[in-house]
Amino acid sequence: METKQNNATANVSKKPAAKKKTGFTGIKSAFIVIIICLVVSFLNFYLNFGNGVHFQGGDNANNPVDILGTIYKGGVIVPIIHGLFLTVVVLGIERALALKTAFGKTSLFKFVQNTRAALAKNDLAEVKSICDKQGGTVANVVSATLAKYKEVDADTVLTKEQKILAIQKELDEATALEMPTLQQNLPILATLTTLGVLLGLLGTVLGMITSFQALAGGGGADSAALSVGISEALINTASGIATSALAVTLYNYFTNKIDHLTYSLDEVGFTLVQTFSATH
Repeated sequence: METKQNNATANVSKKPAAKKKTGFTGIKSAFIVIIICLVVSFLNFYLNFGNGVHFQGGDNANNPVDILGTIYKGGVIVPIIHGLFLTVVVLGIERALALKTAFGKTSLFKFVQNTRAALAKNDLAEVKSICDKQGGTVANVVSATLAKYKEVDADTVLTKEQKILAIQKELDEATALEMPTLQQNLPILATLTTLGVLLGLLGTVLGMITSFQALAGGGGADSAALSVGISEALINTASGIATSALAVTLYNYFTNKIDHLTYSLDEVGFTLVQTFSATH
């Protein structure tokens, strides 16, 4: 009898959690996004910022006459940082759309409350209807767990403890399948937080080297060359700080949203397991 119960438990656990993906779930390859953003940034840097209209005499080798020309004088590190900044913007929009899909069509708080109310009445049909209307990650996980709930409920071999264990395992597996989609590309944002500062610092150092070279030339300072070096240093510093600030803000914001969603998953999952335990 024990062998039959163990086999039944194994069979119950073999079926993968059902996943219903609807709407935008994210960009799979952030590397392609980075390459495209860098290409766009370099084209903008040389064709727009480096245009002769922004410099004296129409030649970008001369002193700049406006802010775009000044940015161009920041050197080759600037378009790299701008490319990373554009990457942060694109991935920020991508994560916002993906998490909007993950949260579902209505308020997550309202969904959790309605689901718990239906479970309190042991109305599984209403829970399924609520999940179908909501959509998103939490609804997908609850639907998969609910299917397992019904499956083990009809099983006459498993003990109550084995059934509860099977439901809990299904909940954990369904959650584990959804989490990579939620956290996708967040490590890239975390990396860009540091990379932006480091590249800004590198550009600053290169700019200071240019300034010191101007000071050392001929025993006196060439004011034009000195200003170019200082511009290079400050432009890179500002660009690096802006990139890192945006990246860390978006990373923390999205991490907080995911934590909120995970908490909702735990809340509904716990209620589902407790409902089974209390009614059987």
